Amino acid sequence: MKRNEPVTKIMSTQLATVHHGEPVSKVRQIMQERGMHHVPVVSGDQLVGIISYSDILRISFGDAFATDQRTVDATLDHTITLEQIMKKDVTTLTEHSTIREAAEILSKGEFHSLPVVNGGKIVGMVTSTDLIRYLVDQF
Repeated sequence: MKRNEPVTKIMSTQLATVHHGEPVSKVRQIMQERGMHHVPVVSGDQLVGIISYSDILRISFGDAFATDQRTVDATLDHTITLEQIMKKDVTTLTEHSTIREAAEILSKGEFHSLPVVNGGKIVGMVTSTDLIRYLVDQF
């Protein structure tokens, strides 16, 4: 295992993002359709936050009450904004960060994804799953 491999080796670059003014239902839709658990929130091309599947679950009780998903989405879209639920103080990496740095941050268990930025613009994402796949390939 190489100690200083760049995070660009394992990061995902095919990202779906949402604009900070979009409805919460748009994030739910992206997560559902693409099987994603973390969606970066942008203003223009600049990263301003991140929203996770856990954030959506915390505010959405539709599944618990067998409510129609459209009703849940409509209710959420009219009562809460992305800016209210997204994490704004996002820990990020740069393209020059190493896989080891990513592992050290993610191993603390505070969150499970790290946006990779270049001048504030998101260029990739590293998740706990990416790290596990990398480790599996090493053995």
